[in-house]
Amino acid sequence: MVGMHRLTRTIELPARYDFAGSLGQLSLGRHDPSVRFIDGVFWLAGRTPSGPGSLGLHPDGTAEAYGDGAEWFLDRADAVYGLRDDLTAFAELAAAHPLVADLARRHAGLRLPATGLVFPHVLRAICEQKVTGKEAYQAYSAIVRKFRESAPGPHASLLLPPHQEQVAALRYYDFHPLGLEQKRADTVLRVARQPWPLRERVQTEQRLLAVHGIGVWTTAEVLRNAYGDPDAVSVGDYHLKNQVAWALAGEPRATDERMLELLEPFRGHRGRVCQLLLREGIGAPRFGPRMPIRSFKSF
Repeated sequence: MVGMHRLTRTIELPARYDFAGSLGQLSLGRHDPSVRFIDGVFWLAGRTPSGPGSLGLHPDGTAEAYGDGAEWFLDRADAVYGLRDDLTAFAELAAAHPLVADLARRHAGLRLPATGLVFPHVLRAICEQKVTGKEAYQAYSAIVRKFRESAPGPHASLLLPPHQEQVAALRYYDFHPLGLEQKRADTVLRVARQPWPLRERVQTEQRLLAVHGIGVWTTAEVLRNAYGDPDAVSVGDYHLKNQVAWALAGEPRATDERMLELLEPFRGHRGRVCQLLLREGIGAPRFGPRMPIRSFKSF
């Protein structure tokens, strides 16, 4: 086992804290090699400014960390739990729609976590661009497993996300067997070949939007997971616009413009409303064929 020196911290969780719902927003589920629930504990592996580390968060508020990045992880364990998420203004905004007000009451324990790590979220979001969920998690998992570096701590199956320098050294066609076509591969390389701030949200947003191949959808995904941005709306998502329109206006289909119109009363917390709808499992009626699963291994 790697890096078994253990540091711990105890954090007081609020009443009705939604452990699975809050932390589950960060993971691709059992397919995610770097972020997952193991035996009821949420584990996050990452490359911190202090070095590689892993963070385990327990439902009782116990946080444990390993590796050179252990102290860095413990220092922001409350943020990863989502406890730096400020809900103060949301209660008044939620009253603008009866469903949102109801969801805000019933899911009062749902918080927006913030890892403080940028590059892994950018990499994953690019893998998710305009493909099915299955294609996305297969590609992201394959990239992580290509470098296969176990995270410090008790779980050998928990892998560190690749260092951006490792990714930057690849060529676009190296990604084909991993599930990425040239367009997304080129975007990954453009991102990996420049430095990324870890804490400056505005600077990160500006730099992301300046990268060819990255738009508002990818940027919102990163800002929500790395910084816990409650207003980050994934404009351009295949399903989200319809979910929002169906939930808030009873309209089975909508444009992104219509979605933003419906979310405008909640500005400042528009992304939170979307997460509440997802947590409730509200979806628009489905029509038409499903997107096909593609392969790029033979390119």
